[in-house]
Amino acid sequence: VSEGLQEKYARGSVCWGCGPSNPKGLHLRSFAQGDEVVAEWMPGPNHASFPGVLNGGIIGTLFDCHCNWAAAHYFMRVRGADRPQITVTAEYSVRLRRPTASSEPVRLRAWVSEATDRKAVVEAELTSGGEVTATCSGTFVEIREGHPAHDAW
Repeated sequence: VSEGLQEKYARGSVCWGCGPSNPKGLHLRSFAQGDEVVAEWMPGPNHASFPGVLNGGIIGTLFDCHCNWAAAHYFMRVRGADRPQITVTAEYSVRLRRPTASSEPVRLRAWVSEATDRKAVVEAELTSGGEVTATCSGTFVEIREGHPAHDAW
């Protein structure tokens, strides 16, 4: 099994959504694929809002983490850096288009649609059963020294 971006660059992260070192977290694993970052994640029965349907808050968490990794990977790639800088969420908006099954894997894809020196606008979609069930758009910012998350990885 290949390493996700989280294992490769942030093995010590305790983020609840994607941190490899959080024993009670969701353990989302994101992978670079061309200009996009992709992931597949399998919900458990404790992630449902009601039987058979994935909770919208879980979907928001998956997007939050995955889009941050898309932004961080983008900045690393365009700068030719060896490792990404940490990014944080400035804002994001999730559109829940239809119920997402909690009994099968969900797939995420995210890409940077525009960027400045430290800010990236990221678009993303989540699919379940071959259909787009949720979308996301947000702004993610590279942190500077002195930010509380600066040494989090």
